[in-house]
Amino acid sequence: MEEMTGREALELSGLACRVPDRLLFAQVDLRLRTGESMSVTGASGSGKSTLLMCVLGLVKPDAGSVRVVGADVGRMSARALARHRRDNVGMVFQFGELLPELSPLENVALAGLLSGMRRTEAYERAAELLDDLGVPTSSSGTETLSGGERQRAAVARALINDPPLLLADEPTGSLDRAHRDAVADLLFELPRSRDCALLLVTHDPDMAGRADRQVTLAEETLHPAGTSEEAA
Repeated sequence: MEEMTGREALELSGLACRVPDRLLFAQVDLRLRTGESMSVTGASGSGKSTLLMCVLGLVKPDAGSVRVVGADVGRMSARALARHRRDNVGMVFQFGELLPELSPLENVALAGLLSGMRRTEAYERAAELLDDLGVPTSSSGTETLSGGERQRAAVARALINDPPLLLADEPTGSLDRAHRDAVADLLFELPRSRDCALLLVTHDPDMAGRADRQVTLAEETLHPAGTSEEAA
């Protein structure tokens, strides 16, 4: 049996979630440890993004539990949840969601400042991350960056607090092939270089196939990739 390494970053147990007209998923079980990556594919509307929102504690599931770094997020007060999420989870969205009026350095440093970092520490850490990820810090606003640079800046922002769990929702969906491949290279190197776990949602089978483990959300639950006819 293969020896498991890393600490447990995420555990979903019996997770179920409904929208008004239907059941999105039920009995979802998932475990993810630092140092490994997992991709989730599935048809549009299958609940992939909702699954990430449950992990973040922004959607309350109808049943089951979500444990992030051992803590049950469903049992936390709003204040405790916000603090736990800030300290333990980084999120990368499809379009980066950067503030266009701020420079890349300011966008990344802001995340550190909001978490309680001293100003000097936040800016030093932001500059280091952006340099490591190949993003120019001299730009006056993120609108001057390429799509790939914006996504790398978004990754830097997600990493500033050294979270053990990194979530990514279609992080390359808006990029051309060259930028997509560069961002994919970066994301799938992070679990080992930054000692974090990566849970990534994507429609892109090439992107999904780069993960250590691949699952498909279909027929209201998770299946190993390739075992469901509804796989994306």
